[in-house]
Amino acid sequence: MADIDQAAALRAAADEQAGLHPRPTLRRAGWTDLCGRWNFAHDDADRGVVERWFDRERGAAGDPFDREIVVPFPPESKLSGVHDPRFHPVVWYRRAVRLTDADRAGRLLLHFGAVDYRAQVWVNGRLAASHEGGHTPFSADVTSLLTDDGEQVIVVRAEDQPEDLRQPRGKQFWREELRNIWYHRTTGIWQPVWLEPVPAGAAVAELRWTPDLDRFGVDLLLRLDRPAPDGARVRVRLRDPHGAVVADDSYAASGGELRRTVLLDLDKQMGANRLLYWTPHTPHLFDAEIELADADGAVLDRVNSYFGMRSVQVHDGRFHLNNAPIFLRLVLAQNYWPESHLAAPSAEALRREVELAKSLGFNGVRIHQKVEDPRFLYWCDKLGMMVWGEAAATYAYDDRAAERLTREWLEAVRRDYNHPSVVVWVPMNESWGVANLDRSAEQRNFVKALYHLTKAVDGTRPVIGNDGWQHAIGDIFGVHDYAPDGETLRQRYGSREALERTFRDVRPFHYPLLSGGHEVGDEAVVLSEFGGLAFAPGEGENWFGYGKYAGADELLARYRELTDALLDSTVLAGFCYTQLTDTEQETNGLLDVERRPKFDPAVLREINTRPAASVPSEILEAVLMAEVERRRRERSTAQLEH
Repeated sequence: MADIDQAAALRAAADEQAGLHPRPTLRRAGWTDLCGRWNFAHDDADRGVVERWFDRERGAAGDPFDREIVVPFPPESKLSGVHDPRFHPVVWYRRAVRLTDADRAGRLLLHFGAVDYRAQVWVNGRLAASHEGGHTPFSADVTSLLTDDGEQVIVVRAEDQPEDLRQPRGKQFWREELRNIWYHRTTGIWQPVWLEPVPAGAAVAELRWTPDLDRFGVDLLLRLDRPAPDGARVRVRLRDPHGAVVADDSYAASGGELRRTVLLDLDKQMGANRLLYWTPHTPHLFDAEIELADADGAVLDRVNSYFGMRSVQVHDGRFHLNNAPIFLRLVLAQNYWPESHLAAPSAEALRREVELAKSLGFNGVRIHQKVEDPRFLYWCDKLGMMVWGEAAATYAYDDRAAERLTREWLEAVRRDYNHPSVVVWVPMNESWGVANLDRSAEQRNFVKALYHLTKAVDGTRPVIGNDGWQHAIGDIFGVHDYAPDGETLRQRYGSREALERTFRDVRPFHYPLLSGGHEVGDEAVVLSEFGGLAFAPGEGENWFGYGKYAGADELLARYRELTDALLDSTVLAGFCYTQLTDTEQETNGLLDVERRPKFDPAVLREINTRPAASVPSEILEAVLMAEVERRRRERSTAQLEH
C-alpha cells in the first residue's frame, strides 16, 4: 500500500509542472515536457563515468539507477520522492523517450532550464552537452544522436560539491545542519526539461526586444542558429495589448543575424501612446510572431514572443519608469518552498507568489540569491511586478570564483533581457564572496568589472555594484539597515542632509556604506533591506529574525512605524522589506511558510501604498491612468457593440 501511495504522489507532483512554456519569451508549438518521473542514482564514490553509467542497459544486472525521482524537484526535497538532504555531490538521472513523427521532421533540441551545478548529458550513450552554472539554461542539438526507432535514452550526471565556497551557491548551506539564514541545498535538475523540434535548416535561436519610447517603436535583434538560406525573409507581426496588429513587416534575412527598428502603427495623438506603457498598474504586453520563410514564401520556422513598452533610468536621485519617477515598494522574495526548495512546487505556485506580493501593496520584488524560473518572470510581466534580478553568490574569492560568477551572471542577464518586469540588475550582495573589499584592490576591481560588464551587455537597466554597503560603483545604492524603530530611520534617511551624514558617519550593519573613496552623487538610494520582524519563537524553536514581537498587533504597529518613516523621507527612491515568506528558520515573513498571511492583507496594502514624500505625484498618476484606461475600454466596447 505504501508503494502505491508513493507512486500516486510522484504522479501528482509530476502533473503539477505541466502547462506554461518553460521559456515564455521564445516559444514554439509542439514542445514536449520531460518533467516527471526519471530513474535516479546517487554516485558518492564518483565512479559512474568510469563505469559508463550513461551507457548501461536498463534493467540489466547491476543497474545503478535503483530508484525514481520526480523532475524538476531536487533530490534533497520531499516532492522529488527521494528526500535525502545528506551530502551527495554526484547524482545521475535517466529517462527513455519515444519520439513522434513531428520530433523527427527536422532537428531536435534538448533544453534544460537549470541544473545545479555542473552537468553532463548523454543521449543513447553519446555525450550531447556539458554545462557549468547552477542557475542558467543550456541546450543541445541531439539530432545526430538519435536512433532510427525505439526509445531514446537521456542520461544526466550532475555534480554539486556542497563544500565548495568558490561555486556560486546563493543561500544553499555548505554544512549538513542548517543554521542562521542558510537553506537546504538544491542539487541537480531544478527547472524544467523539454524537447523542441526545429527546422532542419536555420532556426531562430535568440530574440532581443529593446523598446524605444521616443519613437514608439522597438529595436529587434534576431539571431539564427545557422545562416539563413539565399532569398530568405523574416516576417515580424506585432499586436498591441488589445489584439490589434500594429506592425506587419518583412525583412531580407542574410547571414545569421538581423537588426531592425520596428515602428508601431498607433494613435499619434499627444500622450495617447502612454496608455500602452508597461507599468505595475497597467502591465500591457505586445505579442510578437516571427516567421522565417524561404525564397518561395514557405515558412521554415515560427516562434512567438512578447515585450513591454517601458524604460527605466536613474537620475537626480530618483528611479524613473517611463520617464516618470516612481517609488520602489519592494519585498524581499527568497522564492524557496519547504517541500521543493529552489524549485517551485507547481507552475501555479509561481503565479501565486506574484499575486500574493501584489495583494500586499508591493509594486516589486527583489529576488534574493537565485536566478528565478522564467515562468515566474512571465507572471511578473503579466500581472505587473517590478523585479530586481540578483546573482547567486560565491563565499570565497579567487580567480576561479570570479570566472564562475561572471560567466553565470552574464548568462542570466542574457536570458532575462526581454522581461519588462526586470528593472534592476544586482550582481553582488553584501560583499558575499569579496569579504576584503575595502582592503583588496583586486576585489574592488572585480565588483567594478561586474558592474561594467552588466552595463556592456545591457545598457537599458540600472545596475547595483554591491547591494547593502561598501559602495564603490552603481546607479543605485542599496542600503541594508535593520534599525529597530522609525525614529532611527528618520534620523538616518529623512532628508538629504541626514542621508549624507549617514553615508559618511554611520555603519548600519557594521560595514561602511562607501568604499574606495566614493561619495554619494546622483545615485538613487534605496533601503533595500529593512524590517525582518518576527513573532517571538517558542521554546526550543530554530529561529532567526531581526526583531521579535509577542503578537500580531504589536508587530503590525512596528511595521507601520518603520514603513511610514521611509515613506516620509524626501530623498529615498524606495524600500525593500525583509521578507515575503517565512523560509526555513527565517520566520520573519509577512506570510508563513504555507503562504498564509499573518496579517490582514488590506491593512498591509493600505500601509504600503501611502504616497511617498519623495514622489508625491505617483499615486495620483496611477489613479488617473487607470481611469483613462477604463474609459478607453468602455469606448472600445461600445464601438464593437455598435
